[in-house]
Amino acid sequence: MSENVIFCYSGTGNCLDMAKNIARELGDTDIIMMRRKPGVTDVRDAKRVGFVFPCYAGGLPGGVEESLRSIQFTPYSYKFAVCQFSGYAGNGLAIVDKIFHLDYWRTMSHHCSCIWLFPHNIMSPPMSVEGAQKRSARIAKEVAQAAKNAVHKWESPKKLSVFSLEHKAWPSITRKKAEQFDVTSMCIGCGTCARICPRGNIKLLDGKPQFGTDCIQCLGCLQYCPQEAITLGAITTQREHYHNPNITADDLTQSIIHID
Repeated sequence: MSENVIFCYSGTGNCLDMAKNIARELGDTDIIMMRRKPGVTDVRDAKRVGFVFPCYAGGLPGGVEESLRSIQFTPYSYKFAVCQFSGYAGNGLAIVDKIFHLDYWRTMSHHCSCIWLFPHNIMSPPMSVEGAQKRSARIAKEVAQAAKNAVHKWESPKKLSVFSLEHKAWPSITRKKAEQFDVTSMCIGCGTCARICPRGNIKLLDGKPQFGTDCIQCLGCLQYCPQEAITLGAITTQREHYHNPNITADDLTQSIIHID
């Protein structure tokens, strides 16, 4: 077990990029990915335990809360979290705080990957991709410094009922949206979409992806498709695609990423 552990959920790379930047500042860090069930859940030997995740419909991404509740930790470790979002942070931090009693937490707006809902440059305040990346790197250093110095935030993250209602409705929305997945003639059958899907929701049949409805709308399949061949309604053919420029599809498929 490394001295530091960061549990990370990342749909299209922003949160993994943040986690990597924090890890580089801390040193000796295992980033445990949470796109599927985490490969390690016993972190009682870790000195610092972090959580980096996005806001999905006012809450945590599908399956993350259940995985968090399976983690074994010591109350003596320093615990911190970062929530990234496009428009609002939602209740994710409050949920994590209830489970782990966070010592420190931060929020940060970044470019959006939910292409059918917003253009990717919807964030607060509006920034270029380069500007958002610079801000993310700066905040990562600040979070790592806070963790090194055991800085404590005494106020807890707020939980609002409106976000709970939104998140409760999200699974039915995602199932209906998943029925709209399609693929154009640009598809080359590379299998990136099937490999990156955290739910195993995409299968290749005769070299073409077939989509199920067990989808949490991470949209890694759509955003990392090298041919931009995957669509989710007409609007997704008109908007610019986006994924974090520092993170590859292969990065997202890792179970544990160690950074010295």
